[in-house]
Amino acid sequence: MKIKRLIVSTNQEKYPIFIGSGLISNLKDIIKDQSINFIKCLIVVDRNIPEKKINIIKKKLNHKKVYIHYIKANEKNKNQKTVNKILDILLEKNFSREDILISVGGGITGDIAGYAASIFKRGLKFINMPTTLLAQVDSSIGGKTGVNTKHGKNLIGSFYQPKLVISDTDFLNTLPKREITCGYGEILKHSLISNKNFFQFLNKNFKKIFKFRSPYIEKTIYESCKIKKKVVEKDEKEKSIRKILNFGHTFAHAYEASLNFSKKLNHGEAVILGMTTALNFSKLNNFLPLREFNIIENHIKNFGLPNDIKKYFFLKDLKKIISFMINDKKNNTNKINLILLKKIGIPLINKKFSKEKLTIFLNKELSD
Repeated sequence: MKIKRLIVSTNQEKYPIFIGSGLISNLKDIIKDQSINFIKCLIVVDRNIPEKKINIIKKKLNHKKVYIHYIKANEKNKNQKTVNKILDILLEKNFSREDILISVGGGITGDIAGYAASIFKRGLKFINMPTTLLAQVDSSIGGKTGVNTKHGKNLIGSFYQPKLVISDTDFLNTLPKREITCGYGEILKHSLISNKNFFQFLNKNFKKIFKFRSPYIEKTIYESCKIKKKVVEKDEKEKSIRKILNFGHTFAHAYEASLNFSKKLNHGEAVILGMTTALNFSKLNNFLPLREFNIIENHIKNFGLPNDIKKYFFLKDLKKIISFMINDKKNNTNKINLILLKKIGIPLINKKFSKEKLTIFLNKELSD
């Protein structure tokens, strides 16, 4: 299969994203072609990754000093304690800034490992090998790293670009359906905020994409990455246009935190639920025409994606949800900053609303 390649250019770093099947078997050549030199390597691995895959990666790096550190990748372990364990290994093994840290796992693993790399001796070389659909289309691009705290999600972190991203689609074959839905949430988001033609492609080929049929899955990952790449290149530090990538996320992060990051709702499901809420709010405030709203709503409902917050929350949860929305890191006033939608492909940024207005809205959403 033909390997797809994108180049992300930011002020901090210029790096390639490779997308295709069987890439880890070519790991040695890919790293060599990118002129990434190192002596020691720490691979931070999600425990769910098949041992067979890790053995292939180790074999391809056999001329280097390779250390493996396994983590149980979940939102509750996405914290400073997990980062400190990685830092301890790097210090004990006397890693220098010319050595490298490789993440093999989903977005949580990448966020944790990337953050550790960013703060170790003020910057260690970092390669991201995302293994979930969500990580391949979203978190592996753009350099956001970070951990959660009791106050909310991703409130501690940094912007730190990798040297290289390797998205091997073979990792996707073992994903359960919920994990596919999780990744699809971000894919759908990218289409809604940037490209109506891509949305129409998703609408037409949804079932083939979900079954990882080639070339539909490769095109989907590539187009989704391309959208995020363009946004990140324009606004690396999320000062302006990059905010559109948070469409649905203010609601989503509050939903996740309100459930204490439980398995009841994973990140991608929360994003779809958050986008559904943002779409309802956009329609209610006459930002989004009813016709456009119906097209998106039909897509979400027809393919059985999460769309009803009443399946997850009750009125008694309202105060907690609003509290997390107020503490969202995107807010810089006492109002809540939302990304909304004007049309498919045209978002609205910097729309601020009072706590009272959103409380009334969510009260209605949870009551109807």
